[in-house]
Amino acid sequence: MYLLFLALLALPSGQAASPGHSWGYSGSKGEESWPKNYEFCGGVYQSPVDFHQNILQYDSTLQPIKLSGYNVSSTDSFTLSNNGHTVQMSLVPTMKIEIEPFHYTASQLHLHWGQKSTPKGSEHCIEGKRFAGEVHVVHYNSDKYADLSTAMKESDGLAVLGILIEVGSFNPTFEKIISQIQNIRFKNQKIQIAGFGVRELLPERLDEYYRYEGSLTTPPCYPSVLWTVFRNPVIISEEQLIALETALYCTDSNSSEPVEMTNNYRQLQSHGERLVSVSFREGLVLTIALACLLAVLVIMAFTCLLIRTKRSSRKPSDNRNVAYTVAAGVEENTSKV
Repeated sequence: MYLLFLALLALPSGQAASPGHSWGYSGSKGEESWPKNYEFCGGVYQSPVDFHQNILQYDSTLQPIKLSGYNVSSTDSFTLSNNGHTVQMSLVPTMKIEIEPFHYTASQLHLHWGQKSTPKGSEHCIEGKRFAGEVHVVHYNSDKYADLSTAMKESDGLAVLGILIEVGSFNPTFEKIISQIQNIRFKNQKIQIAGFGVRELLPERLDEYYRYEGSLTTPPCYPSVLWTVFRNPVIISEEQLIALETALYCTDSNSSEPVEMTNNYRQLQSHGERLVSVSFREGLVLTIALACLLAVLVIMAFTCLLIRTKRSSRKPSDNRNVAYTVAAGVEENTSKV
């Protein structure tokens, strides 16, 4: 965390104006160009990363994520918008999470996805596997900072929950978002939708996750995020994913050359010297199973060896070289009584 603080102190005064620059995921304004206008995008502690065995460490102190206010009433409302990069939903300030020692207030959630021909659009990967998509629920440290824009520039400012998406059965909760995206197809369009239980967008288990210090995955890429990426993905249907991949545009409704909003995920970043803490024992069950199998094989082999040894010791000697002598005959008793 100290290194993050030093990195943020190095922010040049002109960096604050960088949000005025336009950026994208491909072409002349794609990722390769981000560091030119957003210095941190070419720096350290960047996200996303691949969670692979070499950088994982089990941490027994990690507790299940504590949520409050996530079951939002339908009498409340969310603002669903197309910001030119993703579909974003504003959240109510009564939604909070606790990650000791701080409390974080929810600000917004957004999604990342691929395209219909290559439906792999998650930002984080597990052992090199990229998932169909990813949801980010963004919170700011409300114990220390007044709002998101202030907190995002601080090393301990943000906490983001990452939810990986896989294709399977229909998801009625996700449909509350996906069914409305036809109304925000173009950049800067927005609508109000009824509140719903955001908890249902998260996986059932909140106790299994990856935790590391990283950054925003979009410009200005501030290294100010405490990431919690859940181990277990949530499921949406193929039809729901296709709707997300094909309905939205990065350009406004007056554009003469509409640009489809696809592949809006950042490429994997170097983990550097960072380690990723996990709240579960990665591969423990498989390791135990393999150890038990090996023990059984060793015992069986040893038993077979003992049996063969005992059988060998009981075999009669080879008598082919033994000389036999005829026993002297017993003289017949011819005496008579």
